[in-house]
Amino acid sequence: MKIAHTKDTMSDIYLDAVKIRQQVFMLEQGVPSEIEIDKYEAACIHFVLYADENEAIATCRLLPLEDGLMKLQRMAVQKEYRGKDYGRLIVESAEQFSKEQGYNTMTLGAQITALGFYERMGYVKEGEMFLDANIEHYQMKKRF
Repeated sequence: MKIAHTKDTMSDIYLDAVKIRQQVFMLEQGVPSEIEIDKYEAACIHFVLYADENEAIATCRLLPLEDGLMKLQRMAVQKEYRGKDYGRLIVESAEQFSKEQGYNTMTLGAQITALGFYERMGYVKEGEMFLDANIEHYQMKKRF
């Protein structure tokens, strides 16, 4: 198992990330492609967890913001690998990368079904429920 990351939107790592996102967000959850693939793709750092050399099973992306704030987005695990700790591993990798880059806070919009997952990882819910791609979310934050 390995975790790789890239900013290169022409790389195999990025293409693997997009394949997972298409499967999870677009096919499973019905998110339109024009919302899923957005104007921030080139500004983000894309992470992919590989079970072996070819099998991409989890992804997330980081969008650097101002004042030590990093935004975790598009975290997804292939359906057959959920509940096996891969989500935690990729989020921890993204957190470690953010710390190494000098960021001190991670923010994210968590789907309601993922609230418990993020709370167990130390994230705190903030504000009211909101809709993103017609899916209920809460803003969450974690300080390093």
